[in-house]
Amino acid sequence: MTTPRPGSRAEQRRRTEARILGAAARVFVADGYERTTIRAVASAAGVDAGLVMHYFGSKQELFRRVIDAAPLPVVSGAPEQATEQILTALADRLASEPVASLTILRSMLTNPEAASAASAATARYQAQIIQAIPSDDAGLRAAITSAIILGITVSRHLIKSDELASADPAQVIRLLRPCVLSLMACPDHSGPALARQRSPDGSGQLANDGPGLLSRSPAQATRAPGDRRRPHAASQATSESLLPNRPYGRSVTH
Repeated sequence: MTTPRPGSRAEQRRRTEARILGAAARVFVADGYERTTIRAVASAAGVDAGLVMHYFGSKQELFRRVIDAAPLPVVSGAPEQATEQILTALADRLASEPVASLTILRSMLTNPEAASAASAATARYQAQIIQAIPSDDAGLRAAITSAIILGITVSRHLIKSDELASADPAQVIRLLRPCVLSLMACPDHSGPALARQRSPDGSGQLANDGPGLLSRSPAQATRAPGDRRRPHAASQATSESLLPNRPYGRSVTH
């Protein structure tokens, strides 16, 4: 990216945009999305309202640019490392009330325009999480992880849920760690009751190796591993071995 020459038109434009964005961020935090006006932003930036519209076109676009300018928490590396990065960022939010972030969250929850403007930032954050998840359904896992973080932040600082509002951040993180790690690291949930394995087609679906022992008939349960007869055939063979010879039966020799 080329850096504008000092004193050039491009440099003046960059500085004006930065001043407007800084003023807009302060006004959005103070007044919220709905009550913020282009005139108020222009007044805070020391420019004409027409210039704000010239650079940004609408309040929604201005709000989107303010959000895009805010740094996102970094999520990268292996699942375990990414999990700790997510939880560290959340711990900071739990320990101190993030006024600017909460104002944006409140606007997102109450105004469709604000929610639409903030969707790009949410997508960028989830894209980082997706890169750290070694799974075909990484997108869904990242969305669930993001929703958990958002829900906890909103519950603690906006809804002020009794238990969560007063909870020790370290305890919240300790309880949450296994949940987030299970979403990020894709653990194998194989249980001892059933023999389960990955499907041969590589789809990631788990296949059960037949019914459990409790659901098998006695003949099935005692069948040798190499006996590939159908279950009813095995049962029939067992039953026939207990019957007397039939007087009307006819043997067939080959």
